[in-house]
Amino acid sequence: MSQKKSTKDLTDERLEAVEEALTKSEQIIEKHQKTILIAIGAIIFVVVAYFAFDKYYIQPKEEKAQVEMAWAESYFGMDSLQMALEGKGINPGFLDIIDQYGMTKSANLAKYYAGICYLKMGNYNEAIKNLKGFKADDKIVAPMAMGAIGDAYLELGETDKAITYYLDAANQNKNGFTSPLFFQKAALAYESDNDFSKALNIHERIAKDFPTSNEGRQAEKYIVYLKSKLGK
Repeated sequence: MSQKKSTKDLTDERLEAVEEALTKSEQIIEKHQKTILIAIGAIIFVVVAYFAFDKYYIQPKEEKAQVEMAWAESYFGMDSLQMALEGKGINPGFLDIIDQYGMTKSANLAKYYAGICYLKMGNYNEAIKNLKGFKADDKIVAPMAMGAIGDAYLELGETDKAITYYLDAANQNKNGFTSPLFFQKAALAYESDNDFSKALNIHERIAKDFPTSNEGRQAEKYIVYLKSKLGK
């Protein structure tokens, strides 16, 4: 019968295996040393270039864009939509901000403002274009932008698309303000399409999930009306 290996023999074997693995790793590193160094150098260059670009290009443009966009925002607040879009004299409008400061947060926000301006002015295709270009993930503005796209599609007579955007807006970042608002708009769009059953389901959901909201307080009258339409 063969004797069992001693603890020392097993330890020696393990050390030999580790040394062999390390030797192979060293050989691989030595063989590809130039490629590895180039790759590391490229990563460092990209990281440094990104921070330099952000600090010396994006941030100064961001600061300038914020100052200049204040004029367009003031026109928007006065409901002077054409001037908000196109500016007045040396004061730029939202379209100028988008064009001149395209990579900044201000230019992104200007797309939202421009979309709302176009929506109010009845230019629904331009409203959709600008609102779809706007990127945000906050709890209020993001769903408001999506819901505004729904408004534009509804005005264009594309009820199915409008409902899709209303429901997406309602379900995005659920809260007691935008969610019941856009659920109600989806329900009313279903009702306009004579789909009373889906409209009823949504109003019942509003009443259950958002009872203290304006839409929640209005839900009961819609529920009674829709049940009568469905013969319930």
